[in-house]
Amino acid sequence: MPRLRPPCRCILLVLCLLPGLAACRDEPPPPREIPFRVDGSLDFLRPDSTLITRIAIEIAATDSARARGLMERRSLPQRGGMLFVYDHDSTRTFWMRNTPLPLDILFIGADGRIVNIARRTRPYSDDLIRSRGPARHVLEVRAGFTDLLGIDTTTFVRWRRR
Repeated sequence: MPRLRPPCRCILLVLCLLPGLAACRDEPPPPREIPFRVDGSLDFLRPDSTLITRIAIEIAATDSARARGLMERRSLPQRGGMLFVYDHDSTRTFWMRNTPLPLDILFIGADGRIVNIARRTRPYSDDLIRSRGPARHVLEVRAGFTDLLGIDTTTFVRWRRR
């Protein structure tokens, strides 16, 4: 077998690696687990102010945190959620793009009353999910959470930072 000169070896090596590199490009990178960060707690209250349950919340209070939300999250604690905090009331619109978890999305008025709930949203959907009235906050929890605990538009919430 003839001996190859050094530049030929490099070219041969690159040609051998190209099919493997092309295959790597077609595969998505392995999912990176984004940890849940406890920033505070949120209480669900009946109309008579008795406690239904308390959950841990991660707070999204900046434009970038609200834009990111729970995108690409593959897990969320059973008793955990993300609270989107705004400084004024408005009709809020959300979607599930890049969100692999089905969620219940609760729109909350300035007085803490739940305005409406979008139950069991569809992962990765571009469908718009809107509040039915002005909302100051939005809470995302695992799909089925609100049905399990009987949370509806008669329920109020109260939250606090750690």
